[in-house]
Amino acid sequence: MKVVVAGLMLLASADPGGGGGGVEVRTSQGKNYRAVELKNSRIVLSGNGRGGKSDGYRLKRPCWYEPAQNAEEMMDFQRWVTRVDRYEPKTRSETLKKFQEKLGEEGRWWTIAHDSSDPNGLSCQLAMDSYVFVPPNTTPPGGITLQELVDIARAALTVPEPKIKLSPDARSYVNLPTWVWLDGAGETTRSVTATLPGVMSATVTAVLKNIKIDPGTGDERAKKSEEGCGQTGTPYAKGEKFTCGVTYLRASVDQPRDVYTLTVTSVWEVGVQADVVPFAYDPIQVGATRDVEVGEVQSTVRGSG
Repeated sequence: MKVVVAGLMLLASADPGGGGGGVEVRTSQGKNYRAVELKNSRIVLSGNGRGGKSDGYRLKRPCWYEPAQNAEEMMDFQRWVTRVDRYEPKTRSETLKKFQEKLGEEGRWWTIAHDSSDPNGLSCQLAMDSYVFVPPNTTPPGGITLQELVDIARAALTVPEPKIKLSPDARSYVNLPTWVWLDGAGETTRSVTATLPGVMSATVTAVLKNIKIDPGTGDERAKKSEEGCGQTGTPYAKGEKFTCGVTYLRASVDQPRDVYTLTVTSVWEVGVQADVVPFAYDPIQVGATRDVEVGEVQSTVRGSG
């Protein structure tokens, strides 16, 4: 089955089983978010949307069951886990009993996994049985679904943190347009695929839509221009029209640390619309800040005499 929708592709099998000049550059996130971290899971994550900045998206349920071995395979595995040199004979016999009872039955054991980046992930797992035997073509209560696999791919999806470039760079002046753009924005499409081998796979894709500018002060002190920013802003070009950036109307000398704190946020669209998986995601928004010192041009008038 292949479903292509805006910003997302699902693949499911039929198998049921920096600024220069010394200017300070700081993150505006306020938190060190970690992307999803799978524990005791068979799910494989891949794609170019990993290793960037997470927006802190959390799974709706931080633990779940995944299909594992059939009765015979699980019995062999448990015999190895509880081998005599690690368990007393009585304890080993009691541990193996529930697995022995399922020998010869059709079906599959499902095992528990969780997101260890979620503070509630481990407690969620501990509240559930470690092993559940499930008949063929059946998903147990708490078993992973296609929608939840998509959600895992979304939680793993990260984007580059914006690297702000300005012109003028080190210092701007009152009524002088300050151009804003992203330095080395790189790929503007990011994706993560979550695959449960032999069962199903889901790919979530984010596309950079635009940037948003916050000059760090109100309209009475700054006028921003965003109509020409596009995906990554507009680099300065001599003689070109100014369409993306900020024009400061007051000097920054009366501000904390004598600077304005300008924030640039990149907005990545993640949209899903399909009858097969009827859900949607809000855009991913990740920001960074720059300190902008704004001075006033001093002029000297000399008399003719």
